[in-house]
Amino acid sequence: YINEPKLCYTYKEFVDNFYFDDDFSKYSLCEFAKVYFGYYQVSPVVFVNVLDPSTHKSSVTGESHTFETDIITLNNKYVSNEVVTNEDGTVTYTKDTDYTIDYTAGTITRIDGGGIASGATVKVDYDYVDPSLVTANDVIGGVDPNTGKRTGLELVEEVFPRFRLVPGVIASPKFSADSSVAVAMIAKASPINNHFKAMAVVDVPETITKYSDVPGYKNDNNLTDELCIVCWPRVSYGNEKHWMSSHVCGLMASTDYENGDIPYVSPSNKRFECDGAIIGNSEVWLGLDEANYLNGQGIVTALNFIGGWKCWGNRTGCYPSVTDVKDSFIPLRRMFNWIGNTLVLTAWQKLDFPIRRRLIETVVDSFNIWLNGLAAREIILGGRVEFREDENPTTEVIDGIIKFHLYVTPPSPAREIDFIVEYDPEYISTLF
Repeated sequence: YINEPKLCYTYKEFVDNFYFDDDFSKYSLCEFAKVYFGYYQVSPVVFVNVLDPSTHKSSVTGESHTFETDIITLNNKYVSNEVVTNEDGTVTYTKDTDYTIDYTAGTITRIDGGGIASGATVKVDYDYVDPSLVTANDVIGGVDPNTGKRTGLELVEEVFPRFRLVPGVIASPKFSADSSVAVAMIAKASPINNHFKAMAVVDVPETITKYSDVPGYKNDNNLTDELCIVCWPRVSYGNEKHWMSSHVCGLMASTDYENGDIPYVSPSNKRFECDGAIIGNSEVWLGLDEANYLNGQGIVTALNFIGGWKCWGNRTGCYPSVTDVKDSFIPLRRMFNWIGNTLVLTAWQKLDFPIRRRLIETVVDSFNIWLNGLAAREIILGGRVEFREDENPTTEVIDGIIKFHLYVTPPSPAREIDFIVEYDPEYISTLF
């Protein structure tokens, strides 16, 4: 329950180490773990736990139970500070003398020979962990001015120093439907540690029930950044309802894994692990024209058209106001993030070397070889690195600053394939 990142490589590790409940729809962290690990089978992921049992708790007074067997089950799990009395409250029973308690399961076992008789009725006061009390402010977090301790989204800054993992995607299913959280996520996506960039995947709230109202919500709440992916509506899996952002994150990670862990392939038109789209208790059935309308407004949605339920949309939140392809296409924006992050990680070892011709040639040659390898695999269409004199003024070189210019062209997604079908009368001649 400590409020700090926890690195989980498997679904089981998450189950074993975090607050967990069978009703995944209630708790966004549990939902994300199930979708990310359980459905898409990808890792690693860093979780920031914002649940504090000392704060996010509720109290129960006088909950009555009868020992029809030696065990009673309280109405809540993850309990603490229990007080067990007889039915009229005149006798208080003692733990480990009269009873034992499983705080996680919320069960109390009568000890044979103790003060609680078989078949007795008891009343129990206790506290229990209540995730519903977690607020948007807990997720946004902050920095304690006295201790410097970070909480919530501010802990994104500690992911790389702690785990040597560069955050590629920031997600907060359910809470990102609050525009204050969504905007904070976008703000934390760049620059991370003053060098790295990530994508913020956010949800539109369920109060937006009509697809035609989604673009207005997106613009009114400033979800128009190139590092933002906006999702609407929610999706369902059996009796469970999931926020779409959790599926988009899992699908992007799974797609990356299938393509060498390089994000050059769009998640659009890839299969969602869901069986419906939903808002509240109502199903959402978008036609292709309606789904394309949302895509044209920079919104990712779900479409059941050819091949079952698919993720549908290539555009980041900045579209259509920004049409620069490196910013408006999801795979291109993610590729520029990935390339930029890789440049930092790779070139860091050369910092503080003497500025001489050998250093410049080493950097240029190393990255050109890397880009040529990406081009040979058709991950990019082409790329090169140059050290240009006009971009390296003498004053900056004297001050220890050198600048390299990288040109690169990731492939755009084929968001539209057109055919021209024409009747050709010349083929009438084949009749003779």
